[in-house]
Amino acid sequence: MSVQIKKKPWNRVDLPVYSISSKGAEFDNMNIITYATAVSMKPKRFICAVYKNTKTLENVRLNGTFVLQILSVTQYALVRLLGKQSGNKINKIEKLSKRNLLTQWKGFNVLKEALAVMEMKVIHETDGGDHVCFLCDVVAYKNLNDGKELTLNILSEKKIISI
Repeated sequence: MSVQIKKKPWNRVDLPVYSISSKGAEFDNMNIITYATAVSMKPKRFICAVYKNTKTLENVRLNGTFVLQILSVTQYALVRLLGKQSGNKINKIEKLSKRNLLTQWKGFNVLKEALAVMEMKVIHETDGGDHVCFLCDVVAYKNLNDGKELTLNILSEKKIISI
């Protein structure tokens, strides 16, 4: 008996939605990232995959550090700005600041309503196809808010993405 499943295998697991806050030479940037996962407990390490040809990629390569933010379910509407618009064309930090959505942590702009933030230090970079994969040490972290994490299924239910 054949099972009819609409989702591709890599979309069957509901992934959390993160944002990267990065510092740039011209201006800082923020974007959406879903390809992020812990890969080591001691030391605590993550692999974070960043789209090629993006302001975030340029900023991460420039500084070798960034902040990975765990987004709250209440922040789903930010995906239209942070994930569907290019930091090469607009200043996302300026737009977020005008809406009073930012605070500072360790010198980085971070989203006030994020659940948690982690300062990452790049220790290795490798090509990942349409992404560049960064192996990073977690340098510092802070829990900011209680709540439920934003996931791909929620974005799909809100018709922001299709999976």
